[in-house]
Amino acid sequence: MDTYADLVFFGGQVVTVDAEFSVASALAVSGGVISAVGTRDDVAPLIGPGTRVVDLRGATLLPGINDSHLHGCAYGMASPPLSLDLGHPTVSSLAEVADSVREAVGRVPGGQWITGHGWDPGYLAECAADPSRMPSRHDLDAVSPDHPVVLYSFSGHATWVNSKALELIGIDRHTVAPPGGAIVVDGAGEPTGLLHEGAQALIQNALPPLSRQERIDAVKSALASLARLGITSYTEPGLGPGGDGIMRGALGTQTLDVYRRLLADGELTARLGVLLLPTGMASTAEEFARSLAALGEYGEYGEADPRRLAIHGVKIFADGVVPNKTAWMNEPYVGGGCGSLCVGGESDADRTAEMDAMIRHAHVAGHQLGVHVTGDRGCDAVADSFAAAMAEHPRPDARHYVIHGDFLTAHSMKVLAEHGLGVNMNPTIKWTVADMEEEFVGTERAAYAWPYRDAIDAGVRVASGSDAPVTDPDWRQGIATMMLRESKAAGRVSGPEQRIGLAEAIRTYTIDAAWQDFAEDWKGSLEPGKVADLCVLDGDLLGADPHDIPRMPVVLTVVDGQIVHDTLLDRG
Repeated sequence: MDTYADLVFFGGQVVTVDAEFSVASALAVSGGVISAVGTRDDVAPLIGPGTRVVDLRGATLLPGINDSHLHGCAYGMASPPLSLDLGHPTVSSLAEVADSVREAVGRVPGGQWITGHGWDPGYLAECAADPSRMPSRHDLDAVSPDHPVVLYSFSGHATWVNSKALELIGIDRHTVAPPGGAIVVDGAGEPTGLLHEGAQALIQNALPPLSRQERIDAVKSALASLARLGITSYTEPGLGPGGDGIMRGALGTQTLDVYRRLLADGELTARLGVLLLPTGMASTAEEFARSLAALGEYGEYGEADPRRLAIHGVKIFADGVVPNKTAWMNEPYVGGGCGSLCVGGESDADRTAEMDAMIRHAHVAGHQLGVHVTGDRGCDAVADSFAAAMAEHPRPDARHYVIHGDFLTAHSMKVLAEHGLGVNMNPTIKWTVADMEEEFVGTERAAYAWPYRDAIDAGVRVASGSDAPVTDPDWRQGIATMMLRESKAAGRVSGPEQRIGLAEAIRTYTIDAAWQDFAEDWKGSLEPGKVADLCVLDGDLLGADPHDIPRMPVVLTVVDGQIVHDTLLDRG
């Protein structure tokens, strides 16, 4: 035998995710590529003296998981020890948030900024008991009168600060929020310490930007966490000048430079796709076009190893999010208001025209477009903008996609399907906010949110992503949520008619996510000739109760034939 395999697996379920979703029992890897898929007899001739042979013992071998919407640097910096963990269930009340801040005050030098991530009013006892009770600077002032405190919400669309931070930033009752943003005030007109959407830039611009070493540490922390979860590819949805003012520049241009350095040093242990972010929220088409031109022609972004690091296109923010009532909806929210597009413009018509122009600019320049949009009216506007740009400037296989698409309509789905476009949905966000959203849009609309079944049936290519650090990038919970549609807080079923099956759910995290990356011909399924990106889940995934899937351990992760996570010996 001239060439033996480096890795051979047998004795389990090899879920190929090929066109037939066939299941084999053995697989071989040679030189970073899948060399055989079939039975033990098919791989036995490839076993040599240097081959690592893995008896799966009934475990499930999957293609490496592709989280198609994940902010890697932000995820790393939002996690301990780089930031306070304020997510559920770590904290469950405003009082516990204050306790976490008090402890941090005791650890850091006087005057140093204290940061935290993940607070969610839906899981803070005082807010859950009284929806009108929102976090306030007063909750933090008693425990941190001298240290400025900045706490980012789980959604990334709201920030909570104390009075010291407001003082240092220079925000008072006379401060005017930037277009597309809001400085929340109390009955007396004084800032409460909450800033929404574009107003968060007032905080970011006052914070010291992340140092290069902090970025490196954050990305490495994220990569280690992703390897433990079996995630071998992810999309950074927005790195560039528009991200310089978001989370201390975690989405900025310098983060892309860090990824390039890690690639050059052989330390990029996952495949990375990037959308560039020319501008932030509330920009005009003129500003967008100018920034887009400054980024250079698409072809200038060739990377040293495009299968490891590739820039696919650009990202645009169209609207906000439902919990802030900034998603653009057809029907009013509970309590009134329909939100709006968050691009520049004085009226809905003006803003729609600006967004149309931005999408047209990027399309004509040859970029793939990922557009953040959550409201139903916003989704229709974006889908129509895609269609108009493609009709005016035909371009085969553009693969533009809607990011989030919480309330994707039948019209949006029809347009996306007709033009071969996609949607990137977020099952772990659905799991997290299903109960809370009823307070904003009512029971019926909340149940419909993230309509997986309808989108797949309409022929739209659907990929799944966590939007980490908005939610933990646990695809196992995502699979369970797509199948069950049960909520995190109460376990209630939210929109059972939008459930999908296990095979469909797995596809959204593998081959359809690879399609989003223009890479389905070389990754995303376990077929000979494709790259050896693998994930081993302990147990019988195909026969498991969906409720048990989130607790099934990931015991092995392989990227390009190289093992990056291995706990097989810990299985007992």
